Amino acid sequence: MCISIGENSLRIHFISDSIVKGSIVILPKGGSFMNWKTFLIGAGSGLVAGVVLHGIREKKQIVSPEKALANAKSAFKKHGPIQGSWIQMERKPYKKSLLQYEVYIGGISRASADQTEQYEFIVDAATGAILDAYLL
Repeated sequence: MCISIGENSLRIHFISDSIVKGSIVILPKGGSFMNWKTFLIGAGSGLVAGVVLHGIREKKQIVSPEKALANAKSAFKKHGPIQGSWIQMERKPYKKSLLQYEVYIGGISRASADQTEQYEFIVDAATGAILDAYLL
């Protein structure tokens, strides 16, 4: 779609594969055509602002504890079946190698040979990535 603004008209061209399929000509009913230009500039500005704000909102979104637990379980399942799992629903501050994170802490239990192994894991609340896991 292509929009062109002339002195006395607004043309909207519908283009497909570099061929004009049709067009609509909108003529103002009295008054100045500047109102259409102002409207299009405002609509375009609003669209750009919406896209930018949506991007900012998506960046700040936090992974739910359920999703963090599902990520950890799928990683542990690669090494054998899981008997049980848990996760704290509250985020905690965590520091690793001079970096600060907000994390969820959880655990996995699984059978290995004739005993039960219990692991604790730490998941980044912003990305869902496992930052650390260790045998208890």
